[in-house]
Amino acid sequence: MDVKSAFLNGFIEEEVYVRQPPGFESARFSDRVYKLRKALYGLKQAPRAWYARLKSFLLKSGRQDLVSVEELPCFIDTLIVQIYIDEIIFGGSSHALVSSFAEHMSRKFEMSLMGELQLFLGLQIKQGPEGTFVHQAKYTRDILKKFEMSDSKPMTTPMSTNTALDVDEDGEVVDQKEFRGMIGSLLYLTVTRPDIQFAVCLCARYQASPRTSHRQAVKRIFRYLKFTPELGLWYSSGSSLSLRGFSDADHAGCRIDRKSTSGTCQLLGTSLVSWSSRKQASVSLSTTEAEYIAAASCCSQLLWMKATLSDFGLRFGKIPLLVDSTPAISVTKNPVLHSRTKHIDVRFYFLRDHYEKGILVHVASENQLADIFTKPLEFGAFVHLRGELGVTGWRCVDNALIKGEIESQWIGLIALLV
Repeated sequence: MDVKSAFLNGFIEEEVYVRQPPGFESARFSDRVYKLRKALYGLKQAPRAWYARLKSFLLKSGRQDLVSVEELPCFIDTLIVQIYIDEIIFGGSSHALVSSFAEHMSRKFEMSLMGELQLFLGLQIKQGPEGTFVHQAKYTRDILKKFEMSDSKPMTTPMSTNTALDVDEDGEVVDQKEFRGMIGSLLYLTVTRPDIQFAVCLCARYQASPRTSHRQAVKRIFRYLKFTPELGLWYSSGSSLSLRGFSDADHAGCRIDRKSTSGTCQLLGTSLVSWSSRKQASVSLSTTEAEYIAAASCCSQLLWMKATLSDFGLRFGKIPLLVDSTPAISVTKNPVLHSRTKHIDVRFYFLRDHYEKGILVHVASENQLADIFTKPLEFGAFVHLRGELGVTGWRCVDNALIKGEIESQWIGLIALLV
């Protein structure tokens, strides 16, 4: 549902005065101003006032204030409601409950009921009995057209394995505004495309002084999107509610300051719910240290997710954290600090404290899902990990949601390229 003129529903507590609007001045009191009782668009207090009004209404209606997840405050009672400014999505355990909530809201506020969720904040949603598919196919085509890449030659991966970006001071300077626009557009696309997360984040490091080599790397990402515009995230309705995390690191991968890149992802059953590709804050002196720092970051995220999910009534025992570095696991297990580990920053040692609460499990490098967030991969490994993350393609046939892999397109394109 959409709230009409949402900010005008908010009551403000501060004293705010405005001039008389042009054309509506009072002839008798031309020297006076108006004192606002309700919020107006443009006021800094307006979003807070609207949220306070809505929160108060829901709580008085018998709904429990649950948590605030970034910009999406949530309310729950057997019904979950998510609010982003004036757009509201909601779902419940029964159609009667959902209909009752919609009617309740419409009596209090002027609403536009839009039916089953299909589009939210630029995300396209397809729902079926087997699960939900979230993608940004339209947005992908729009940015390809915007940056004149619609007719570009497709590529099978977002970044070549031999790509090594650096400052490139001798390279030709390119339009900074255009480069930043391309990066900004791609960053929003990573909401449903974790397969381009590493490549986009790597290119984003050079926005201050972009060169031709940097723009070529970004164009390579667009050419990959030209090849896979319909991909998105699949959330299966039959997935279990077991929480697990993967962490990996590329030691000294940055050619500028030799800092390592951490890659982490967290899955609820088979559904990818959180992922990250980030350069570490400090220089790691060994692969073990880089892997240990990445694991600590993943552990921190898992603990936050465990606490958040507990508010929804989900309880977890020991949560597995899968790492492909045996030395990093050994450092965590060893209760005695020794000379080989004393250089690791103390703030990362909370991983040792939480070892008993979670289980660090060794996983083979080829099955390390977080590897896709740390470095460019060759085609076979990239496609395998992308599929394991739940990034897939879909097509609609006879109004039914049918899962459709695009392997045949890959084979045809590879034959064409060869």
